[in-house]
This record gives sequence, structure tokens and C-alpha cells, in this order.
Amino acid sequence: MPTLVDIHGNPLSSGTLKQQQSETTGSYLRRQWAEHPSLGIDIRRLYRIFQEAEQGNLTRQADFFSDMEERDGHLFAELSKRRRAVMPLSWSIAPPRNANAREKAMAAEATEWFQDLPDFESLLFDMLDAIGHGFSPVELEWERAEGIWLPKAFHKRPQRWFQTPQFQGNTITLIDGSQDGAPLQPFGWLLHKYRAKSGWLAESGLFRVLAWSYLFKNLSARDLAEFLEIYGLPMRVGKYPSGTTEDQKDILMDAIMSLGHDAGGIIPDGMIIDFQSAAQGQVDPFQFMIEWCERTQSKIILGATLTAQADGKSSTNALGNVHNEVRHDLMASDAVQLAGTLTRELLYPLLVLNGYGDITPRRMCRFKFDTREPDDLAQTATAIDRLVRAGVPVTVDWALEKTGMPAPKKGQALLQPITSSFGPVGLSQSAALTRLAALNTAGAAVENDPIQVAIDDAPPSVADAVGQAMDKMLSPVIAALDRGHSPDEAMVMLAESYPRLDDGELRQLIAQAIFVADVWGRLNGR
Repeated sequence: MPTLVDIHGNPLSSGTLKQQQSETTGSYLRRQWAEHPSLGIDIRRLYRIFQEAEQGNLTRQADFFSDMEERDGHLFAELSKRRRAVMPLSWSIAPPRNANAREKAMAAEATEWFQDLPDFESLLFDMLDAIGHGFSPVELEWERAEGIWLPKAFHKRPQRWFQTPQFQGNTITLIDGSQDGAPLQPFGWLLHKYRAKSGWLAESGLFRVLAWSYLFKNLSARDLAEFLEIYGLPMRVGKYPSGTTEDQKDILMDAIMSLGHDAGGIIPDGMIIDFQSAAQGQVDPFQFMIEWCERTQSKIILGATLTAQADGKSSTNALGNVHNEVRHDLMASDAVQLAGTLTRELLYPLLVLNGYGDITPRRMCRFKFDTREPDDLAQTATAIDRLVRAGVPVTVDWALEKTGMPAPKKGQALLQPITSSFGPVGLSQSAALTRLAALNTAGAAVENDPIQVAIDDAPPSVADAVGQAMDKMLSPVIAALDRGHSPDEAMVMLAESYPRLDDGELRQLIAQAIFVADVWGRLNGR
């Protein structure tokens, strides 16, 4: 039996599918708790956290990123929009280019496997946690049912369990107490790496950029709370007479402090407590800083601000549409990166374990999301119709790919265009004669109408006479156009000269035609 390898060429061990790696190598990790380094965070502490992550220790950075998402409601809401935008998208598994019968069957079978995966939408949501952290590890639990290897469950693991080896900033290993950690077992993990910006893996997540706006917002909120605590309450001043002992002063101080919360207290006779008006101050600087940080967070996560909130000033419909297009571009980028990970980390193991071990990454099927907007289908259909009418050769496969419609299978019912029972009305004599000749060539029996034949055989002199009469009547207008008058001026001249136009010859021809038609009808009983 040939040795099975993952998409990177690493051999598959026999125990990978039977036991999860985190249950053995990282068992002690389950007994560790998050440190919550965001408590009392300042610029120096944040710098040290980032420096540790760049050197391979991702634990404190992962804990800080989790605190950011948990403690900042605006950040959580915006990031949730970003992560959930991909979940409703339609998906498919496409065979490779110029696929043969086996490769097409492989794609169809893989589609059925993916449809049977448990909680696939939840898996997508967990994988998109990489948008903030830079990577998202999901451990696979396999089972064999009805002769097919399929994941039984997907287990999201915290980023704090992992590290990057020394001098390998883009490699993720499981912390096991060694210097570089334990390599992830083939077919045991679904590791989604996200590139919000270029750099090592520890620097590639959005939280690295969001950390500074979170820090400034957190400091401003803390200052605002202190401001409200100081300036939001009236000043309480205690007065005591001379000769008061220290114990009596302490009693007065305790009474003053308790009045701020309990609104009641006792003091010795002869002492006085005065309430002064609260000091004047403004919260505008703190509020401005908090709003600036939230706008910055919206720009970082969604690429714009108008899809996140409306301020009544710049929130126009046109700008909103532009910003929504920016958010769609981000969603499409997230979907492309996610589809690549699903192809490498999940689709390839399914193929290898279920009879397609000889398939190469170049000729394997691909997981794809449909990121087109709803109105694209109508635009594409209209464009294809115009191209076909213009004579551009358009293949059916290309049209189906652009519209996102699947190719019909044998035996499936197809929609048919509604056809009218009335034939098309001929617009010209040549078109009618051409169609009649084509029908005669095909051997169809056509009954010639003698009246129609007589009309078709009319001498050209009749048409020439009508043309000469029209030329004579319209000669003043034609002469005006020849002299360089504009079309508008010519129309005015035509309206003014209409009563004076010489239409006598044309009226005579029409009267003769009506007389001939009347006589012809009487003679032929029509």
C-alpha cells in the first residue's frame, strides 16, 4: 500500500486519524488559563507583548487579542459583520480545467461529502477568527462511516496554544515544552492563515493594527470615567472649630466620604458640612477621542465608516454605495483566502483518504465561493444576449460559468421559452420571398395566393411614380437642408410650408390605387 502524504508531502502516520494531537502533546495546555494582559495596559506593555510575539511566543498576544474582542463592543460588532458576511455565500466544488470523466466524478463526490459535514457554517465562522489573530487552528476528529472517512467534529483551539519556531515566522507549531514546539500532524488540523497585511504570521492579523486604536480608546474611556467621578458630584467641604481633636477630624472625614455614596452620616455638634457646586468641565475632548478611535476601527475592519454608522453629515446614498462596494471587496477577499484553505486542509485529505490518493494538487478539484452580487446575473445575461446577437462566438460552458448556473444533467426537466402560435409578420417583400424560397427548397407544400403574386409582380414603374411624386412634394425641404440649415430649422420650415406643399400628383396616384384595389376586389369576389 503506498504511503499517504498531505498536500505538503508530509507522510501520514497511522495514529493521526485515531487520536487528536492536542490530547497527548498539548495535554498540559488544557490546565492553563488566560492571563488577560489588557488589565492596566499601556504603551510600554503593549510593545513588550508584540515583541514577544515576533520572537515566537504568541501566548500573551493571543490573550490580549481575545480581551480586545471581549471588552470592546464596537470592535466586536464590526468584526462580527466581517466574519458573518462569508457564511451565507453559495459554494461549489469545481473540477480542474479540461477535466476528464474521473475528475468530474471526483468533484461531484466531494460535493456530497461536504454536504454531509457537521456544522459547516460554524466551521467557517471559527476559521474566520484568523481575520483578527492572523491564524485560526481547528483540530479534526475523524471517523469512518459506511466505508468513507469524514470529519466527525471540528474543534476550535485557542491561539495561545501555539507558537512559531525560531527563524520560521510563518510556521505554526503546538506548544509542548520544547524550544520550537511540536509540528502539526498531517490531516489532523485545519489551519487557516489570514493575510490582512504583509509580514510574519504574528503580524498579519487585523488585531495588530486595531491594538493601537483600542489602547487609545481604552485610555480615553478611563479618563472620562475619572472625569465624571470628579466633576459629576458636588464638592463636599467639612468645617470644624478650633481645638478639634484628631479623632473628631477623622469622624468628620468619614462622614464626608460616606455622603458621596450613602447620602447620610453623623458628625459631632459644632461641625459643618457644606456642599459646593460641581466644578465646570466638558466631556467633548474625551468623546471626540472615543469616536475617532471607533471610526478608525470601522475603517480598519470594514474599509469604511458609512456601512457602520451614520452621523447625519456625510452619510449620503452615493457614498454609502461606494463604501458598501468596498465592504464587498473585503468579503470577496476573505472568501478567496478561506476557499484556498478549505481546498488544501480539508478537501485534499478527504480525497486522499477516500480513494483518490494518486491525485496531484494540480489536478484536484477546488472549493469555490460565489461572491457575485445578485444583480450581476441580470447584467451577465443581457451582455451574453447582445454578444450572441452581434455574432460573437459564445460557448455554453463559458456562459454557464459566468452566470453560475450548473450544467443540466441527463433526464432533468428544462425550462422552455414560451412560443407564440402566430407567425412573425413579414416587414419586407425580400424577406418574405427569401423565407418562401427556403420553405420550397425544404420540400414544403406552399399554396400561392394569386392576389399576393399579382402584387409582387407589379411593374417597378408604380414605385417609381410614387417616388417622383414624393420628391416633388419635399423638394423645398431638401433644398433647405442643402443650403446648410440645421435639422431643427428644416422641421420648422416643413411645418410652415406644409399647407403649401404640392401633393396633387401624389393624391392622384393614391386615388388610382384605391380605384384599382376596389375593382380587383369586386372582380375576384373578395
